Amino acid sequence: MTTQTDTIAPLRVADLPQNRVTRFDLSPTNERLNEIAEDLGLLGLRKLRFHGELRASGRTDWRLTAHLRATVDQPCVVTLEPVRTRIEADIERLFLKTLELPEEIDGEVEMPEDDTVEELGAEIDIETVMREALALNLPLYPRKDEAELGEAVFTEPGKDAMRDEDARPFAGLAALRDKLDGDDEK
Repeated sequence: MTTQTDTIAPLRVADLPQNRVTRFDLSPTNERLNEIAEDLGLLGLRKLRFHGELRASGRTDWRLTAHLRATVDQPCVVTLEPVRTRIEADIERLFLKTLELPEEIDGEVEMPEDDTVEELGAEIDIETVMREALALNLPLYPRKDEAELGEAVFTEPGKDAMRDEDARPFAGLAALRDKLDGDDEK
């Protein structure tokens, strides 16, 4: 049975039952939604729900599968007006007791292909997973449907501004070629 709650304390791995599924259903209160929205730089956050289950995966590892739902308001990247987005995402994490880190080559570490794998600690914090999942599923560049950037022109006083067309020198050559080709046909 799953009970819906607004907060879940981190789950101690030692206390989790190996032979049963641990279900969770997290729906933060308005006060907590405002805290999360502020942390993530959102204009608003509503209807956040994170529900799923945690189960043993082998003798020492744990698998979390969940579904995230939220309605977020973010500033439009063009107009800064609020843009409302509905987020629906399936979330999966595999907590491994022994996590092999990628080797370092010339001071750089290559990111592993599987980004759902995390190192298992003494606790699994469902709320942290929820916040991370929400942050990762936010639109990177929210934009109102009718918002257009247009052309911005900047220059020193008294000088002609460089426009987008001026930055395309081959466009003029193409026009000249087309004109010359037209003269050859006559």
